[in-house]
Amino acid sequence: MIKINPSEITPEHVYLSRRKFMVGIGALLTSSLVLSACGGDLSQSPERSEGSGEGLSKGPQEPSPTPPTAEPGPDGPVFPTVSATTDELGEKLTSYEVVIQYNNYYEFTTNKERVAFLAQDFKTSPWKVEVGGLVHKPKTFDIDDLYKLPQEERIYRLRCVEAWSMVIPWVGFPLAKLLKEVEPMAEAKYVRFETLYDPDQMPGQKSGGYNWPYVEGLRMDEAMHDLTILATGLYGKSLLPQNGAPVRLVVPWKYGFKSIKSVVKIDLVEEMPVSLWMATAPHEYGFYANVNPEVPHPRWSQATERRIGEFGRRETLLFNGYAEEVADLYAGLDLKKWY
Repeated sequence: MIKINPSEITPEHVYLSRRKFMVGIGALLTSSLVLSACGGDLSQSPERSEGSGEGLSKGPQEPSPTPPTAEPGPDGPVFPTVSATTDELGEKLTSYEVVIQYNNYYEFTTNKERVAFLAQDFKTSPWKVEVGGLVHKPKTFDIDDLYKLPQEERIYRLRCVEAWSMVIPWVGFPLAKLLKEVEPMAEAKYVRFETLYDPDQMPGQKSGGYNWPYVEGLRMDEAMHDLTILATGLYGKSLLPQNGAPVRLVVPWKYGFKSIKSVVKIDLVEEMPVSLWMATAPHEYGFYANVNPEVPHPRWSQATERRIGEFGRRETLLFNGYAEEVADLYAGLDLKKWY
């Protein structure tokens, strides 16, 4: 298990997001891009080109998925090098450089290649996550408290609603561990998540068309499932701002827009939360957003996807390949319906 201590890693971030970003940008600019925050732009399809897209005809090719070893510092943690090179299906990890360069984060910009640059000075410490609502013991967790929870490596496939995907070695802990600490009431049926609202740091929040702050939600049984984690890092390193630092949700069997970033508030509620994308385009984005190749988005097919860093397309798996673990959560639901 990896134990993560609080840290500020801006020096490495600046290095990576400027130097390595420029190395990879040439390859990215030759690709066919589409616009989305793993949620989808209202005017584009996955095969059309725009600056922060979710589809690539071919992403940057990296010789090795292993990131540079973290340098010890007075405040920063020392992480072991990631040993795994594939997920449980034998799929190769997406390179660290691509994962930190190719980001959807509308709070900063709709341009995927500029997120890392605009987010490089984003302050992730101090940071608090307020957990309340229908609970017996509401509590505000400092980020240090979250780092003290046992950290696990979880290699998950990330499938964006606009038909691109990655394989990422996250570091974090099951969301259920946090929820159990606040003792949910029987009336709690859903979990509502909220991202930081700070337009001075997140210039994308100054734009119209979206009801900021970003909000997402899960059913209680989804939130308590062992696959659902709060991630504090990836590739054995602390999360960078462009990847949702200091803490984000990861729900691997759902489209990526469900995995809300930079979480500051978690409430247990009785009524189904209305997410940002449900409010923005209710005819296109439903609450469940489970990966299902047989159910097309209203404007494009979900039958295939483009793995970043590969040529061609591959077939999309039901529940993103996690059907054995999660299909029973949806017994009785019509999976042919766009939820």
